[in-house]
Amino acid sequence: MTVVTRFAPSPTGFLHIGGARTALFNWLFAKHHGGEFLLRIEDTDRKRSTREAIDAILDGLRWLELDWDRDVYFQSERAERHAAAAHDLHKKGAAYYCYCTPEELAEMRETAKNEGRSMRYDGRWRDRDPSDAPAGIAPVIRLKAPQDGETVIDDQVQGPVRVANKQLDDMILLRSDGTPTYMLSVVVDDHDMGVTHVIRGDDHLTNAARQTQLFRALGWPEPTFGHIPLIHGADGQKLSKRHGALGIDAYREMGYLPAALRNYLLRLGWSHGDDEIISTEQATEWFDLGGVGKSPSRMDFAKLEHVNGQYLRDTPAPMLVELISSRLMENSDFPLSVVARERLEAGVGSLTERAKNLNELAAMARFYVFAPEYPLENEKAAKLLGDDGCALLSSFATDLSTVEHWSADKLEETARNFTESRDLGLGKIAQPLRAALTGSNASPGIFEVLQVLGKEEALSRLAAVPGVNRTA
Repeated sequence: MTVVTRFAPSPTGFLHIGGARTALFNWLFAKHHGGEFLLRIEDTDRKRSTREAIDAILDGLRWLELDWDRDVYFQSERAERHAAAAHDLHKKGAAYYCYCTPEELAEMRETAKNEGRSMRYDGRWRDRDPSDAPAGIAPVIRLKAPQDGETVIDDQVQGPVRVANKQLDDMILLRSDGTPTYMLSVVVDDHDMGVTHVIRGDDHLTNAARQTQLFRALGWPEPTFGHIPLIHGADGQKLSKRHGALGIDAYREMGYLPAALRNYLLRLGWSHGDDEIISTEQATEWFDLGGVGKSPSRMDFAKLEHVNGQYLRDTPAPMLVELISSRLMENSDFPLSVVARERLEAGVGSLTERAKNLNELAAMARFYVFAPEYPLENEKAAKLLGDDGCALLSSFATDLSTVEHWSADKLEETARNFTESRDLGLGKIAQPLRAALTGSNASPGIFEVLQVLGKEEALSRLAAVPGVNRTA
């Protein structure tokens, strides 16, 4: 048997973090078994489904590098097939026409409300002759569900789930206007797509019993189910916007790497011993539904930042430069120059030690592309360029101009000789030098910065500092 999983979002909004994790688990399960991962857009709610939402879902999955097999399935294009399945059930006596009037349905709802229970259709048209149908009422088609015993789901995450059939009513398959319901569409599509494993949030657990009844009524093998717990906020409540339940596009804008977000989502409800940083290759090799916990997971942005920082440090410098170049140049009319790119590739590695995301990394790396502008916005850096600091820089610039082998070690040696000859600590020149070269009071090692900038650029920046004697 070839394993086939599917991700089936409704395009009524963005691809949220819970949906992304569901897609990831389906993708990994399929890849682990050498199977197929399919994408189905459940766009039967035409009023709420939008092209923008569909594009956002596709774009989000591509960014997460969760590639799907086959073409995208659109549920709305298969309405005739769904309706035909309902009519087939009616022909073989597994479904029936229901002619309940709006008043009768309202009465059932009111009775259920008064009795403190959810609405349950009472089956009044289950065995009734259609010739008794009232005039002017277009019927719906309902499943003739089993009334005795129980429906058992052998769930791969939750374990055996038993639902008494008396708790489930005869659900509508086809509305009075001839349109199929969600339950019918899902079952027909899963069958026709060859889906073998349905992995989704446990908020669909009740649907599994109804859908299993429908699979059996149609004479089709039901898929294996695995219902994963939902993601909660740090306070244990259902994840919402106030917890940061943003679309995947927002995480991209916040500077997270797709591989890091996949790693974080993988560990959000699934475990493999004490492993925290798990490559895609390892995840594909190890993933199974047995490692999924039964309790809800809690969104932890501090942990996400930690994981993302690790991935930043493991990303090759040329790739990091590609990722931050658009952020660096978003307000510029020119592309990143070859010289600036070379500087970034040489210096970006040190910056990842403190950066937690691409936005922070781009901000930290800005000085490698753009020289400081005066007056400096950073007040602490500006103070370092007072009269004493500028006087020292004027003299030190002369010493730097004589350095032939422009390396961090040689530059540090030059600085030490300069400060020792004046009975000063190294910080006395290092601090104003940092402010002059970077416009900040914090940076990687200043001699590394000097080396990366190069002799010509470093001396040019020192000469541009107001108060530095260019002829010293």
